[in-house]
Amino acid sequence: MHFSWGKFVKTLASQVNLSHMIRLLSTDFDGTLVDHFAIPPVDPALFSMLEALRGKGVHWAINTGRDLPFVDEGLREFGFPIEPDFVLTAEREVFHRGPGGGWQDFGEWNQRCYRAHDALFEQASELLTDIQCFVDEERVEANLIMEGGRLVGLASETEAEMDRICAFLEVERRRVPGFGFMRNTIWVRFCHEAYSKGTALSELGRLTGIGPDEIFAAGDHYNDLPMLDGVHAKWVMCPSNGVEVVQEVVRRAGGYVAKGRCSSGVVEALNHFGALIRG
Repeated sequence: MHFSWGKFVKTLASQVNLSHMIRLLSTDFDGTLVDHFAIPPVDPALFSMLEALRGKGVHWAINTGRDLPFVDEGLREFGFPIEPDFVLTAEREVFHRGPGGGWQDFGEWNQRCYRAHDALFEQASELLTDIQCFVDEERVEANLIMEGGRLVGLASETEAEMDRICAFLEVERRRVPGFGFMRNTIWVRFCHEAYSKGTALSELGRLTGIGPDEIFAAGDHYNDLPMLDGVHAKWVMCPSNGVEVVQEVVRRAGGYVAKGRCSSGVVEALNHFGALIRG
């Protein structure tokens, strides 16, 4: 897809209420910006658009399930010529660039997040044991994901097997107040319900003085749902490869379901909304 800044700007007034300026983009990475089955994996038009938006003062945050080291690795692997202003990692942490150029905690959110999860996992010790027993006794085709000696998630062999796991988790998690989980294809991560891609995005907005009416969010899978329901970002989208429930949530929020896959769909959505540039 060829990107034309002139055409992009001409759509502004007709597509979006002029009182709402998009000042922050929050994008998932794998499956939203990166298509692992395409050549090239990222539409070059996305790079052009990100650079143009950066020049107009729009901030960009990668909001991903990846851990922090793997964000930088992914940016290098897929040849991104521009770096995000912020990264929201592990579906809950918030980082910005520090004085030395490296990523560092933005505010106190991450420390609160770590304390809340430590307390949650202590309260959920019996539940976590039962989850492990479920995997063993029900012959679930999944591997345990351990971190610091505790069970923090599962990786299944197939998506059908993950469907079975999530059905079990949805019932059993009610035993521990606040216990939740985030799924992405064949992986599931256990988490505190108060910390998600959506609440992390709202915290980033609070720290930067950017409100939900000025935020655009893009995602494709279950773990993106918390930032796509219209609460934390007014302007939401998913590419054509978004799972069905994501497409439904985006439509209910008045968002845009693109015809294009992954990054091509993101470019399409930004053109559709005519993403208003601050100033």
